[in-house]
Amino acid sequence: MAESSGASDDALLREFFAEVGAVERDNEVNRVLACFKLNPFEQLNLPFDAKVEDVKKQYRKVSLMIHPDKCKHPQAREAFDVVAKAQEKLLNSDEWGYLTSQFAAAKEDVLRERKRKLKKERQGKPAPDGISKAEEEVTFLASAEFKDLWRLKARELLTANEWRRRKLSKRIKEEEVKIQEEEEETKVKTLKEREHTQKWEETRETRVSSWRDFQKKGNKKAKGELKPPAMRAEDPNKSYVRRPTKKG
Repeated sequence: MAESSGASDDALLREFFAEVGAVERDNEVNRVLACFKLNPFEQLNLPFDAKVEDVKKQYRKVSLMIHPDKCKHPQAREAFDVVAKAQEKLLNSDEWGYLTSQFAAAKEDVLRERKRKLKKERQGKPAPDGISKAEEEVTFLASAEFKDLWRLKARELLTANEWRRRKLSKRIKEEEVKIQEEEEETKVKTLKEREHTQKWEETRETRVSSWRDFQKKGNKKAKGELKPPAMRAEDPNKSYVRRPTKKG
């Protein structure tokens, strides 16, 4: 019974969009492409408090509206791809958890800033018309003002997180490049040392032979080389007369 009900809903949806004019389809393409790129909720036009089961239903609705076979907008294919990726992200449990946590933080920020603003404006005076703080907050949460503030605050948080992620990614990439360069330098240095050692070993025999030749040449006397006279040891038993020397 539930399956037949779902099938009839799809048929009605297709019939409805068959009657949608070109202007409405073009407007939806423009809306999708103008959306904040870091928030797939906005791209599918989903409220921030939507449930996971709402994703597929909303995707069918938007995708039928901008399908390239039905929509003549020149960027229909691009918009269709955007909503397809948005659905893929939201059906990922990690991505869903991250986005909903950011929406919760944005909501708390908006309410905190509003309380601070009201406290400053009223300076301890009660809310007008005798409305309790709880009732006043419920009314505010249902207002278009809150939804706009919530959307803008969510954009602010998502942008800040993405900026931090990109900076971290850049630092990691720079560090990886640095490590890679150091590894390359080490490889080149090691290769040079290995080549030097290899050349040194290859020339060992040549160096040893050269040294042996040098040693042999050093022990041989060159032809015609004059020998110094042999020194005679004086005989203590003989007397020697000093020859007179001719004076100036």
